[in-house]
Amino acid sequence: MANAVAERAARGLDDELRRELKRYLPRYENARAAVLPALHLVHEKLGYVSPKAIEQIAELLGLSPGEVHDTMSFYQFFHTPADPLGEHRVFVCRSIACSLRGGENLLEYLCRQLGIRPGQTTPDGKVTVEFAECLGACDFAPSMLIDGVLHKDMTKEKIDDLIRSWAVRGSQ
Repeated sequence: MANAVAERAARGLDDELRRELKRYLPRYENARAAVLPALHLVHEKLGYVSPKAIEQIAELLGLSPGEVHDTMSFYQFFHTPADPLGEHRVFVCRSIACSLRGGENLLEYLCRQLGIRPGQTTPDGKVTVEFAECLGACDFAPSMLIDGVLHKDMTKEKIDDLIRSWAVRGSQ
């Protein structure tokens, strides 16, 4: 495990990702405005943002690594090499509408079935579960966002079906 973390921490931007980031730059008024989109792009491609990637983003934008890291650490959205994203990313909505319709219970149920807590990834690397303060789908509460797709009117049965489809070995 320690070797895998060290390998991920040392992983930086490949040429393709570097070119993609350079194409982003003209869209923004200044370098600081491009930090968050750059972090999102790297996170999407790697499943985490490594210290090496932070240094390379800073270099591309003409900023210090500290400035890029400050932006990254402000948001809980980004994962690190020690805690990479799973194959599937699940956000469970905790808005008032979803909570009133059982969203908190579904978050608890999902985590219990997978044997993890919110913010963690299953040991097999299949699923990362996180909470979202609002998914903007109050009409369909409780809702979840899974791999960018909104799942509406969620139930324990629907969660069980999802877990089966992921072939996750949780604590079921």
